[in-house]
Amino acid sequence: MTQAQKISLFLLRVVLGWMYLYAGITKIINPNWSAAGYLRGAKTFPVFYQWLVSPSLLPITNFVNEWGLTLLGLSLILGLFVRLSSSLGAIMMLLYYLPILTFPYIKDNSYLVDQHIIYASALLVLGSFRSGRIWGLEEWCASLPICSRYPKLRNWLG
Repeated sequence: MTQAQKISLFLLRVVLGWMYLYAGITKIINPNWSAAGYLRGAKTFPVFYQWLVSPSLLPITNFVNEWGLTLLGLSLILGLFVRLSSSLGAIMMLLYYLPILTFPYIKDNSYLVDQHIIYASALLVLGSFRSGRIWGLEEWCASLPICSRYPKLRNWLG
């Protein structure tokens, strides 16, 4: 991998990490924030999304959303567990994508692809290129004795 490719992957990882970290933290510190408004208007799979905003599940849905974004951001910024977090983050982005989809249109100016699909794709690229090993903590973590005892852990580390 060339130096320019490494720099590009590093920058993509850090700027996406910052975006997710900021999105998560702003949701955590805002006591009025809830996923309910976004999910109640679901156009695709409305029964599933209505279930997620049911009174018994909404606190869990909000918690997973807030902390999922925050931890994804930290993971990307630190370059730690990037393969795992990018896979879970891509699933989260697809869950954000589906409620607003009126096939094949997402919004007036989008046809099949919107920012959620782009973010999910970028996350999959970061995970597949093991970008946490590029100026991140994964290289160090992969060399720890626990990773030699549990090789599958090294796979999730990157």
